[in-house]
Amino acid sequence: MRDETVIEHLRASGLVAPGETPEMTALSGGVSCDVWRVDTAKGSFAVKRALPKLRVEADWFAPVERAESEVRWLRRVGALAPDIVPAILAEVPEAHLFAMGFLEPAQHPVWKDEMIAGRVDPAFAAKVGAALVGIHAATANDPAIARDFDTGALFHALRVEPFLLYVAQHHADVAQRLQTLADDLEARHVALVHGDVSPKNILVGPGGPVFLDAECAVYGDPAFDLAFCTTHLLLKAVWLKPNAARLTASAAAMAAAYRAGIDWEDADAFMQRAGALTAALLLARVDGKSPAPYLTDDADRIEIRSRAKALLAGPDAESGTDLEQIIAAWREGRE
Repeated sequence: MRDETVIEHLRASGLVAPGETPEMTALSGGVSCDVWRVDTAKGSFAVKRALPKLRVEADWFAPVERAESEVRWLRRVGALAPDIVPAILAEVPEAHLFAMGFLEPAQHPVWKDEMIAGRVDPAFAAKVGAALVGIHAATANDPAIARDFDTGALFHALRVEPFLLYVAQHHADVAQRLQTLADDLEARHVALVHGDVSPKNILVGPGGPVFLDAECAVYGDPAFDLAFCTTHLLLKAVWLKPNAARLTASAAAMAAAYRAGIDWEDADAFMQRAGALTAALLLARVDGKSPAPYLTDDADRIEIRSRAKALLAGPDAESGTDLEQIIAAWREGRE
């Protein structure tokens, strides 16, 4: 399916030759954007365009300027570690779209798809943790990066409101705890945060992980990134029951690799904060604006909701729960 407006932008940027009509193949863009593979006489690349209204049941609108924020994140991280992001080929800010290198799926499968297929590798999860903490350590306490990613309003619309505040409106018993976590999250300006570190946004490249979809990028609390990815691994341990042990082992390996690279603050305090955010995000993926689509079993949703609320409302809720303790307890509950 060709989009003539997109093609005109690509011609103007020089990626498509005058008079050439490239092939455009729609790819899965999740809930927030359109994504195409574009094949031209000179080769293939990917194009991404932000949507003003996300494809979810609840009304969820977000600034389309997030496309420009994502480009800035990819360029900044690419300057630090070019192998862990695709290269930006062109940007069209007025249309909120950009083009980037296309990575062949045969050599770069999606991490989520690998896990669904039963190929669960804790060693790869450790590489994700190491790469992620490398980004955070390299950008921590950098005023220039803080100015470039002063995107708190965008992060609020895409993450704080739908994942914390929306849930607080529907769970009075943990509402105050979620509000406190939201306030703390928005008040911390520590390092460059991706904001959507999910297995669906990570490719298993020949040399390690490749990160995609940094639409939520902000100079904020790096604990959110670790918590977000850990949440997905724990949810999949509930969903993909035959591989539950290896999935929780993957979460543990990722957390351990990440902890080893924390050098900008006390590691124990960081892991406590990441644990509290993980508890909140577990509940959000059941009852937030963007529930995990694969959690279709009522018993699974009830279990996750119950365990998440126990962490949020339990005796240790105010001081936080260590992330590695949460992972260990989750593993015990799946065995």
